[in-house]
Amino acid sequence: MKSKKYFDDVSNQWDTMRQSFFPDNIREKMCEIAQVKAGLTAVDIGAGTGFVTQELLDRKLRVIAIDQSQEMLDVLMNKFSSKGEIICLQADAYMIPLESESIDYVMANMFLHHIENPGQAILEMARILKPGGKLVITDLDRHDYEFLRKEQFDVWLGFERSDITEWFTKADLSNIKIEDLNEKCCCESCSSVAINIFIASAEKLSI
Repeated sequence: MKSKKYFDDVSNQWDTMRQSFFPDNIREKMCEIAQVKAGLTAVDIGAGTGFVTQELLDRKLRVIAIDQSQEMLDVLMNKFSSKGEIICLQADAYMIPLESESIDYVMANMFLHHIENPGQAILEMARILKPGGKLVITDLDRHDYEFLRKEQFDVWLGFERSDITEWFTKADLSNIKIEDLNEKCCCESCSSVAINIFIASAEKLSI
């Protein structure tokens, strides 16, 4: 994937870059919506340098951070290896190297728009959730800023919320909710760009 080289290259600058893209309180809202509980296990998909991981560790969860970029994960481990229970796995979202129904929470922040097949990734996220486990995703509403395909290696220009609902439904997830975060994703190179961010959540019910 072209995005892998991009994130490999910017891994050491990503924490600074990220601050111009979206605010810190996104991760707090993700945890609040999931109603995370200390001592349980969460997977951070597309973890990068640990934006969501940091909040999960602060809330005393066990964290499995997954990213395609080992360089990103190396930065993450250097920051957080002494701050709690954390495992890093280099993998993509289509083949998560974890057992089915083994995880309490799965979270993915600003990840889906960088991959070719979001629906397949959501199926895989749902697979690893325990019955009663919760999936929380934040991403961008549909937009027309084509230059982000080259500048940020975005594959999707955001999403229609109806597509997110469809992918969640196909993954047999229930209690689906998609809400405004009342936050904007901004672009470092273009001050006029401010894209609305949504937060989508769902639960894997017992059969």
